[in-house]
Amino acid sequence: MIATNNISLQFGKRILFDEVNIKFTNGNCYGIIGANGAGKSTFLKILSGEIVPNSGTVTIETGKRMAVLKQNHFEFDQESVINTVLRGHDKLWNLLQEKNALYEKPDFSESDGIKASELEEQFAEMDGWNAESDAAALLSGLGISEELHFRFMTELKGSYKVRVLLAQALFGNPDILILDEPTNDLDLQTISWLEDFILNFKNTVIVVSHDRHFLDTVCTSIADIDFSKIQLFTGNYSFWYQSSQLALSQRSSANKKAEEKKKELQEFIQRFSANASKSKQATSRRKLLDKISIEDIKPSSRKYPAIIFTQAREAGDQLLEIEGLTKLIEGKPMFNNLTLRINKGDKVAFLGESAAITMLFEILNNNQQADEGIFKYGQTITKAYLPNSNEHFFDTQINLIDWLRQYTKNDEEKDEVYLRGFLGKMLFSGQESLKKANVLSGGEKVRCMLSRMMLSGANFLMLDEPTNHLDLESITAFNNSLIGFQGCVLFTSHDHEFAQTIANRIIEIGPKGIIDKLMTYDDYITNPLIDEQRKKLY
Repeated sequence: MIATNNISLQFGKRILFDEVNIKFTNGNCYGIIGANGAGKSTFLKILSGEIVPNSGTVTIETGKRMAVLKQNHFEFDQESVINTVLRGHDKLWNLLQEKNALYEKPDFSESDGIKASELEEQFAEMDGWNAESDAAALLSGLGISEELHFRFMTELKGSYKVRVLLAQALFGNPDILILDEPTNDLDLQTISWLEDFILNFKNTVIVVSHDRHFLDTVCTSIADIDFSKIQLFTGNYSFWYQSSQLALSQRSSANKKAEEKKKELQEFIQRFSANASKSKQATSRRKLLDKISIEDIKPSSRKYPAIIFTQAREAGDQLLEIEGLTKLIEGKPMFNNLTLRINKGDKVAFLGESAAITMLFEILNNNQQADEGIFKYGQTITKAYLPNSNEHFFDTQINLIDWLRQYTKNDEEKDEVYLRGFLGKMLFSGQESLKKANVLSGGEKVRCMLSRMMLSGANFLMLDEPTNHLDLESITAFNNSLIGFQGCVLFTSHDHEFAQTIANRIIEIGPKGIIDKLMTYDDYITNPLIDEQRKKLY
């Protein structure tokens, strides 16, 4: 068990936490949520002791061990991969070093032998003889092959370093596991492995993540940071989101009787419980909604951007034809002889190497040239593109009103009142709309790029990792908007929920061909026949 007692933290005039009291108990997984800047990562650092609050204390049950996912990817560069994992259990690692140092002494004495015997007993009690094999199993589960286990960390690429540090945090069955964005840079199979690990983990997990599917799968409770306080809700992220929206709607329905509201909330809990029983959690020890009561359901103060894509003109039957498209980088194909047709109503999730899909989207937007092949859009098509890299759009000191004005088409759209209203929908209200474009955060830049796309009235959207840098509120609003969008969407995303709820067609691109299926994302990734086909793509 870990608890905070009257934790307060203030930076200048800004109060981040005000007398926060919360208890995290054994056997539960807590998802920490909050708007950008609410202090999610800061709170994890307070729990781990990395940041000392202005007042208050953190208490951990006596004898309990905490493990934290390290954010410094270079801290262990001069250490081997396997030793980096072993170092996740400080007591065991220090015991191993002390034991080895004794045996390496040239003048090993009788007293050294007695000491070594004591250390060996402690080592055995901590299951030290299985430590290396346990560490290797963790690494293999996270996609680190055995040939890399004894390499130095500095030899690994960044995404593999993240996995090793994750294995370090998971190693040795810690009593309290703290994870800040653990799914970053993980592929689908590795995320699924991590979900299973946490579902079967018998101790306390506290996690921050923007991956809604991950939060829904692993969390038994949501800890919501709001108004400088933290409130616990039983259930996963989807339950928290839907229930808070329902409570907000009920609060605005002044004429509804209390009995009607109570009945509506009870029916909501029953529906959600029935759906949850079919989830991955139902196969584990977790009882997701056992303790939910109506009192748990409260409205949130969150603000969601109004992301609304409307077509200025409906597309005809001819959308996009690609024939024989090939792109080589240093003589190696990113894709080869790519031929496909995009049809009306398609919402396509592209899978494959991120660099290859980015290159395809750049070619389709005339920012790069293919080595071979052609593509042709229908005459009724108007495109809007959200690239993965947007820095060059914001290399200017003009304010956001003038920035957005660059992309308007007529006098009405150029009007400042119109532009302020448009920016307000994207949460840039009042003085926020006068910010300089070059000082925006990553999430703010993406929201501006979405404003630009919305202004276009396009009927054909291309999105390259669209949820990068966005908070959960923006991702949810974006997701819901695309579900209702009547035009065509081509996108690639590592957000499971995004892909599953939007795509009706999956295209996986490899250097040796493609797989093209009319099906949902979940159907695609769970189909064993497709697994066999995928092996031939790479």
